[in-house]
Amino acid sequence: MILGAATLLGLALCSAACAGDHARDVHVHEYLAKREYPQFPLTPPYRPLVWGDFNVIHTTDTHGWLLGHQKASFPEPDYSGDLGDFASFVTHMKEIAIEKDVDLILVDSGDLHDGTGLSDGFPPGGVDAHESNKFLERLPYDVMSIGNHELYIYADTYDTYTNFVPHLDGRYLASNANITVFNSDGEPESVPIGNRYTKFTTRKGRRITSLGVLYDFTGNDVNTTVQTVADMVKEQWFAEAIAEEPDVFVLVGHMPVSYDNWPVVFDAVRAVHPATPIMIFGGHSHIRDCQQYDGRTMALESGRYMETIGWMSADLDAAEGNTDNVTFTRRYLDQNRVTYEYHTQMSNQTFDTSVGRSITGGLQELAVNFDLSYMYGTSPQDYTINQNPYPSNGSLLSLFIADAVPYALSINNTRDSIPNIIITNSGSQRFNIFKGPFTKNDEITASPFTDSFLYIPNVTFSIANQVLPALNNAGADEKRKRDEVEKELWSRGIVDARYRAWLEEMDRRAGMGRREATAGNLTLGYVTADSCPGAGDDTLHVALPYYSVPDFIGSNSPNVTDDTPIDLVFVDFIDTQLLGILNGLQSETNYTMADVSLYSPALSNVALGLYAQAAWN
Repeated sequence: MILGAATLLGLALCSAACAGDHARDVHVHEYLAKREYPQFPLTPPYRPLVWGDFNVIHTTDTHGWLLGHQKASFPEPDYSGDLGDFASFVTHMKEIAIEKDVDLILVDSGDLHDGTGLSDGFPPGGVDAHESNKFLERLPYDVMSIGNHELYIYADTYDTYTNFVPHLDGRYLASNANITVFNSDGEPESVPIGNRYTKFTTRKGRRITSLGVLYDFTGNDVNTTVQTVADMVKEQWFAEAIAEEPDVFVLVGHMPVSYDNWPVVFDAVRAVHPATPIMIFGGHSHIRDCQQYDGRTMALESGRYMETIGWMSADLDAAEGNTDNVTFTRRYLDQNRVTYEYHTQMSNQTFDTSVGRSITGGLQELAVNFDLSYMYGTSPQDYTINQNPYPSNGSLLSLFIADAVPYALSINNTRDSIPNIIITNSGSQRFNIFKGPFTKNDEITASPFTDSFLYIPNVTFSIANQVLPALNNAGADEKRKRDEVEKELWSRGIVDARYRAWLEEMDRRAGMGRREATAGNLTLGYVTADSCPGAGDDTLHVALPYYSVPDFIGSNSPNVTDDTPIDLVFVDFIDTQLLGILNGLQSETNYTMADVSLYSPALSNVALGLYAQAAWN
């Protein structure tokens, strides 16, 4: 109710001119003008890219971050380029490729939905990413593949199938993902969301065969299907697709290049073509990673959220007619204008193309249309998920569960006077909050999940107070159960554990004291160690500090005696696990979902906004 009232008040105070084209044009013009001058001192790349005779630019897991990262706290400025900047970069790189007389293609590995207000902030009746995808259509992608976030909601899948896929002209690939639609006879029919594969010829005449593979995802919506990778490679169409030898296989897919099923696809291709060069472009786990399954293959994964642009080059001409190792290079580029200008040898004055500026202006206009700059309050400091310990004053998880959620659930709640403990999963928070304006876009970015808060009344405090520690218990039996839960969450698309393990490993390599010793003028950022030769990062950084967080977090315990009956409140996402724990802690009552009720109509994704309106104004 408070959100609606505040929005209506803002609309009432705004004159017709405020909502009109003039104000919008001024807003967009100011944004475009600001971009002419770097707002922060960014570290440039420390060496040029290595070009081969065949080169690929790669994006993945963009999740709506098409206006880039606009906050002042590092490492955010490292990723401050937007899709218009990237479009200009691709244009200039294509021109350089022509000058060098080599091939350059552009590929994407999926997950265009779910992440920022540009994709998720649509008004009622809209469809996620319908508007933001129109800007991706304007880039010259040679191949795009489907991601799991294209499959959570049938309406999103259908919109992709109907409105986005046709723009790729047969190059949007969904090798093992189908959608059920009505055919011309009015009968339901399961059909590929995109093409199973594509074959094309480059400007230099190289023959390419591409697939678009999705990992073994199980969280898809009704009327969509995902075939396992192991079954996919046994299909007749797959055998036909790879039967003819191309000059190079370009395999694009939403699947990590480590600890997943790319080797299954690789082995199937190698069984037919033992020596054909293979270039693999993966995604999903949100990390920078590289593997070489043999000397004539490279597999690259290029991060998340428009933070990283991937680069791979290969000398295919030298590999033709022999079985020697292919010379590959790979690079992880920070997504900003300084990076782009360095590699294209352009300046602020010469870098922008008309298409790039048009895309930037259009995205900014979309942000205005979606009211993404609507301000709930001003955050007094940065709140991070992993760069500050939990619990602490700098922890977003502490802010969320100790302050924001209790306040949001207290509004118009007749049970507010009854003591409670509130529990949620730490993965409910997806991105940091930074000092300064806290907007509608920031709320969507930080806390996107629409979980409901449920409760069980009259749980004795002494029992309720053991539930959170038990959920986080790492005992041998419990760890086995948690490993199974982790596998289940992975199959449903939750990648937090893999991404955080990568951050933790990066911090461990930085070591105590070494971070300070190597800092110099370097800014915070990713410091990647992968399995491919040489250094992969394009720009030198100091590794981010990392603090582990528990899987589950809880509100501050009420000051009551052990025998006091309280409300045990929790999000619906963890209801099964929590009931199992609760029943294991006591034997007086066998709790089931029949004992569970809705605690508040407020969903988890509005808690931070409600709190900011009350505490940060």
